[in-house]
Formats: sequence, C-alpha cells, structure tokens
Amino acid sequence: MSSLQLYQYEPDYAVHPGKILKEHLSARNMKQSDLARLCGLSAKHISQIISGNAPVTPETAIQLERVLGMSANIWNNLDADYRLHIAKEEERKRLSAAVQWLKQFPVRELKKGGFLPKSRDTVDIARGLLSFLGVGSFENWEASYNILAVSCRQSPAFKSSKESVAAWLRIGELMAENISTQSYDRDTFEESLRAIRALTRELPSVFEPRMRELCRQSGVALVFVAELPGTHLSGATRWLNRNKALIIQSLRYKKDDHFWFTFFHEAAHILLHGKNRKSLFIDDTKMDSSDKEDEANHFAANALIPEAKYLSFVSKGRFYEEHIVAFARQLGIAPGIVVGRLQYDRKIKPSWQNKLKRSFELVESTREDQAE
Repeated sequence: MSSLQLYQYEPDYAVHPGKILKEHLSARNMKQSDLARLCGLSAKHISQIISGNAPVTPETAIQLERVLGMSANIWNNLDADYRLHIAKEEERKRLSAAVQWLKQFPVRELKKGGFLPKSRDTVDIARGLLSFLGVGSFENWEASYNILAVSCRQSPAFKSSKESVAAWLRIGELMAENISTQSYDRDTFEESLRAIRALTRELPSVFEPRMRELCRQSGVALVFVAELPGTHLSGATRWLNRNKALIIQSLRYKKDDHFWFTFFHEAAHILLHGKNRKSLFIDDTKMDSSDKEDEANHFAANALIPEAKYLSFVSKGRFYEEHIVAFARQLGIAPGIVVGRLQYDRKIKPSWQNKLKRSFELVESTREDQAE
C-alpha cells in the first residue's frame, strides 16, 4: 500500500501588501490621493500602507475590495503572512543567539529519542526545544520552571543539571498525557499498592503492565524514563491536576531492591504529602534528607518489610541465603528486597548475597512511543 506524505510549504520570504497595492495603483493609473478619497482614508495612511509602515486592517481590506475589486480576504492574508514572516525573522535572530542555552540541555539524547529535530541548525534545534518544553521563549524559561528551580535549590547536595532534569521530567509528562487514568482515589491507590507489592517476585514482563494498570485505575500515571546525562535521578513525583498524579522512575541502579523501594517511596509522596500542583518531589541520589523524604523512606521500607517482622528476623542474626529466601517467601516479596534492606542497615556487607538480587533493563522511550 502506498502512503501519501504531505509537506507544509513555508517560503522564506513574504510580500508586503503595500507593494501589491502600489502595483494595482500603477496598473490603473490611479494616484494614492484618489484611492484615499475613494476609501475614505487619509493620503498619509495610504502612503504608510504602501511603505510598509501601517498594516492593512480588516476595515481597510473591505474598503480596498470595494474600490479595487480584490477580495478583502486576500488583503488580510497578505498582511497576516507578512507580519508572521517578520515575526519569524525576528525570532530567528533571537534563537540564533541561544547557543549557550542549548549547550545546557542534553540535545544529543533528545535528538536520539526523537524529541528534537535531527538538524545542525541552531535555530531549528532551539525552536524544537522550546516546543518540547512547552514554553514560548527561552527568556521565560526560569519563570516557567520555577517549581523545578526551587526543588533544585532545596538541597545544597543536589548535583543534577536543572536543564537535564527538566528534560527528563518533560518526557515523563508527555508520556503521562497518553495515559487516561481514573480520578485519583486514595483507598483505591492503597489497595493497588498492596497488589503491586505481591508482584515483586514476578518478572518485569508480568509485573510492569500490571502495576501500570493498577496505578492507572487509581488515578496515577506510572512511567519509566531513562535518566539523562548530568542527572543522578531515581524517581520523581508530582500532581498533574487534582485528579491525576505522576510517578516517574529512571531505573538508575537496575536492581530490584532499588526499583521497588523507589516505587513505594514515590507512592508515599502521593499518599502523604497532599495534592499541591506546585509540589515536585525529585529524588536525586545526592540530595540531603528532609522530613518529607524521611517520611517517604519510612513508608517504603515498612510497606515492603513490616518493621516488627524485620526486627524479629534481624534479631536472630542468621543472614545466609536460605534464611533470606525463607524470610522473603514468608513476606511474599522478592529476596533481593530483603538483601537490599540488610545492606542498607549494615547488617551484612554490600558485597554479600547480591546474587539474590535481580537486574532490570529499561527500554528507552522515544517520541514515537508517546504518539501511540
């Protein structure tokens, strides 16, 4: 089957309607003063239109149609095309000066993902980046992303590039736009978390689509986005509106203990920290702790391994493979989660029992994936 491809023609020039008007007057051997009198306009105004210093307003276009017989729509379109062309030329000058701004973003990776045009023209790339970010100009970049700026300044240990983080978050937001969720319901989400916890023993091919669906039914869009250069991200959470929350995970460490802890940590932000759209929780691995992050950590640890059962297990001091596997089976979770908790609490060395952890691979998202 053949396919029809449509190309939009955008000439790099535009003719001012004044030039066309001058040609009409010359062809008719009509003076500007005569046209002004017939249109009820001043001779100065007609002169300004011809010189390009005054626009052809809809009212003027109607008068020109009556006097010259050329449709008012044509006059309006000529003027609009010219004004748009001038605006684009001015924009091109501004964007051509955006080289330093572009260098702060992971342009190569965004091109690879199809989020930016595969062009070497600075203007094309800058224009594509503005569209990707959903902002009108790079001058208002800071104002538009003030939530992110505040989040990045909250911790002196935050080392991720603000621009790379913004790009990563934007990919997640674009993915979330294609996820039609139910209205957020706390009780449903809590039930979903219990069901998702039981999936930790499953393979990604089983648990991933199921956990996405459980989140979707709860009013939460769950997406996975590979981290970009200049970031140290494990996850992020924000409210897109009062009925839809977003969880983004990067799979930074590619181990099941980190994966599941990160998910329940982000879920905690949704459950515990309100629906404020201005709140953005970015979990950078190099950030200092805070009360809300500590609360989320406690929630995640206890949701995966109930504290009383964990303390009872630890008190016995038996951390051989068979003991960890048996304890994990008793809890109904993956053994790697138990290993990760024991390592974090320094009950065992970081090099011990790692064979019980499973590794996950993240399939990177592209612009084409967002359109599906």
